[in-house]
Amino acid sequence: MTDQTIIIVEDEDKIAQILVDYLAKDGFKTHVLNDGTHAVETIKAGSPAFVILDLMLPGKDGLSICREVRQFSSVPILMLTARVDEIDRLLGLEMGADDYVCKPFLPREVVARVRTILRRVNQHPVSSAHEKIEYRGISLFPERFLCKVGDEELDLTPVEFRMLKTLLSQPGRVYSREILIRSSYKDDRIVSDRTIDSHIKNLRKKLSRALGDEEVIHSTYGVGYKIE
Repeated sequence: MTDQTIIIVEDEDKIAQILVDYLAKDGFKTHVLNDGTHAVETIKAGSPAFVILDLMLPGKDGLSICREVRQFSSVPILMLTARVDEIDRLLGLEMGADDYVCKPFLPREVVARVRTILRRVNQHPVSSAHEKIEYRGISLFPERFLCKVGDEELDLTPVEFRMLKTLLSQPGRVYSREILIRSSYKDDRIVSDRTIDSHIKNLRKKLSRALGDEEVIHSTYGVGYKIE
């Protein structure tokens, strides 16, 4: 698949074709899957630029697919849903999706969201372990487990460091507490939301002090945290 290929996992042929047509007008190549059975394997093998994923699918549902994909890829994922009762879960983006759209939708809106998410991801690429991640004067060196703001080295705990790395990987994206727990703790311990809030509070203080009282970590009520 090319770098501009978008995988569409949608069992309704009419909806899938509309998306194919509108995305083609915007220069994207597409690959359509009509059920979720082999979606994870196809995404892993194809390394697409983007995934549009329906929530309700035969074979395997969208949430399961998204969770499995997040085990090996940070490819942007836009969820499609017609189930109002799932919106709260999607708002939290707890499964690792980047955004969601409710059916029925305007095809142009989907294309616009795809463009916006890709632009955000491309502006702030995730660096490899041998490089540094930079944003707003913050420099993170994952391999050396080192964080600097300007020339000042910040003393971060392992959990704070991994949490900051997650937030910096996609500035502007809201990460739910569940995602922050999974990325910040390497074992399967039970961690409460309050514990995450406490770590965020400490991390905010350290960054704010080093940045001259500037706040870069922001909370989204009922959803989670982002850095921008």
